Amino acid sequence: MPSPLLTQQNELAMAGVEIEHLSKSFGSNLVLDDISMSVRPGSVTALIGPSGSGKSTLLRCVNLLETPDAGRVTVGSQSIDAGTPLPAKDLLALRRQIGMVFQSFNLFPHLTVLRNIAFPQERILGRSREEAEARALTLLERVGLRDKAGAHPARCSGGQQQRIAIVRALALGPRAMLFDEPTSALDPEVGVEVLAVMRELADTGMTMIVVTHEMQFARDVSDHLVVMADGRIIEEGEPGRIMSDPREERTRRFLSAVMGR
Repeated sequence: MPSPLLTQQNELAMAGVEIEHLSKSFGSNLVLDDISMSVRPGSVTALIGPSGSGKSTLLRCVNLLETPDAGRVTVGSQSIDAGTPLPAKDLLALRRQIGMVFQSFNLFPHLTVLRNIAFPQERILGRSREEAEARALTLLERVGLRDKAGAHPARCSGGQQQRIAIVRALALGPRAMLFDEPTSALDPEVGVEVLAVMRELADTGMTMIVVTHEMQFARDVSDHLVVMADGRIIEEGEPGRIMSDPREERTRRFLSAVMGR
């Protein structure tokens, strides 16, 4: 049975993501060094690795919040080559396919929760205010937050704000979702409610790339685990195998450090 979170979602099939030879520098600092990886439609890929390994920059390059210096990103059937000027309509089309949830929520503080979710639908999808707000209320109810519709974000807990940010992205009908450390700014007990929503999304077959420090989520929910260090992919494969028997010494050191906390 499909999850209620995705009832009335975009009828398009979920999109795969293909990253080919992606590189990105900030000045003389090489942050991504020839990254290639495939994310199958309807699968969950977790990105783990030490701080500064390039994980967040990789996500930002996928939806072109950062412009890669070299390589290609393909979402569904749409390919973007680094260095090729991208018309605004094509950039909008790409971002309509990919929802992104940040660790810092990025909600509009001056808008109510309802307007935070409805306004992007009106601007990006051309929905009427009535249609957009009805969609927002439906999704808020499904994550247990309909009673917060009239509140401003500051009146919501961190876990509630992150669930609202997820709903805002889902309301646009994305074909894939990017999560950048969605629980890192939350207390562990609060992060559990956000992870529960993400698990439900994974169960629906939503294509997801998740930068996370939650090792249990990476092991139990993801289909594919990618370990990054120093701007490169150092190991990837089945999560259980990597967690229990990593092949690379750098992976062993990282897992030993995070599992020992």
